[in-house]
Amino acid sequence: AALRWPLPLLLGAAAPLAKVAIPPSLLKLCLVFLKTGAVMFGTGYVLIAFLEGDLVDKYGWLTRSQLLDAIAAGQLTPGPLLTCATFIGYQLFGYVGAILGTVCIVLPSFVYVSILNPVLPRLRKSKWAGAFLDAVNVSAIGLMAGVLVKLAEATLTSWRAGLLAVAAAGLLLWRKVNPIWLVLGGAGLGWLLLKL
Repeated sequence: AALRWPLPLLLGAAAPLAKVAIPPSLLKLCLVFLKTGAVMFGTGYVLIAFLEGDLVDKYGWLTRSQLLDAIAAGQLTPGPLLTCATFIGYQLFGYVGAILGTVCIVLPSFVYVSILNPVLPRLRKSKWAGAFLDAVNVSAIGLMAGVLVKLAEATLTSWRAGLLAVAAAGLLLWRKVNPIWLVLGGAGLGWLLLKL
């Protein structure tokens, strides 16, 4: 069995692996991450919608709570939120899963950049391309809103969790507090509230 990533233990958020509907396959995991990396546009939070659809709903390899643990790990580590693919790969297949998950989710971006770099100046001037990118941005916002509702249903199960969410949103939106401090503070306060 693969060793489990220690970060959720530090956060007090570790959960056993989800009841598996379809047995995990390293090839399927790589395909999920390749597909996600290929169609993800804009912010990394769109990633949550794609991963939830495949890893939680379709395959049953993770619970929503475990997906949130992966997102929290991605927030705590330097670099883009895509590092949650490393966490998920490790949870399912150990070091090999972590490495392949990371490579597969970022590989499409490298391919796109190498293809688009020569034509990017012309794309910026095109009204059609600008309208297309605006539509993609609107779709990304819709995806994030849908995921926000689903994840809120899975995590805001008590008035304490709701109070933490409102406080974190307020600090982020009005005080511009760095998200890493919000994640660490939320983990600490969540742990203290469990003890009460």
